[in-house]
Amino acid sequence: MPAILVVEDEPAIAELIAVNLRHSGFRPTWAMDSASAEREIQAAVPDLILLDWMLPGESGLMLAKRWRAATRTKDVPLIMLTARGDEADRVAGLDAGADDYISKPFSTKELLARVRAVLRRRSPEQVGETMEIAGLALDPATHRVTYGGQELKLGPTEFKLLQFFMGSAERVHSRAQLLDKVWGDHVYIEERTVDVHVKRLREALCSAGPMVETVRGAGYRLTAKPAAPLVSSEKSSA
Repeated sequence: MPAILVVEDEPAIAELIAVNLRHSGFRPTWAMDSASAEREIQAAVPDLILLDWMLPGESGLMLAKRWRAATRTKDVPLIMLTARGDEADRVAGLDAGADDYISKPFSTKELLARVRAVLRRRSPEQVGETMEIAGLALDPATHRVTYGGQELKLGPTEFKLLQFFMGSAERVHSRAQLLDKVWGDHVYIEERTVDVHVKRLREALCSAGPMVETVRGAGYRLTAKPAAPLVSSEKSSA
């Protein structure tokens, strides 16, 4: 039974979420502010966090950033719940490390569908062989990415996105295709989500160069273009 931490300062909303989670086979725990949320996580790391943006004291956005930076919680799936529905706010939530973003008011059916979708994306998959392209290596068994022997830090969604790209290098994939293959159940997720995670993937891969290309009007692809050969300043006299 997956454990879900609900961080929400409005008791009526928290109770509504908790009741529906219980009826769907989940084990919810409620925290009404950042301090109580930290205590719950110290006691036991949940399988997923539902995090309200607007909390008394420290905001949910700051909590998300801190949890993503901490070794203990960096891989915990996180869904932001908030009345802030502007695109800039959605992007800020995703950039803070959220796997998904739900604007209030929302239907409980949609909430449960998104919870199940995020948990499926984060569930363990069959371990495959290590993939390597132009010095960039991805090991599904250890969940590590290295370039030139140096480990790169990727979030769970970026790891899965890179794994898909490396499995189909040089092919162009539209945002809709990436949502379908990497996220699944993309009917609930906006295509803008892809752009945010591609941006984060590029930042993580900066030492490997511009491997993830934007193909205008088509989507994205991972390419392994060889570096330009060094040209000697001395020309052959022959």
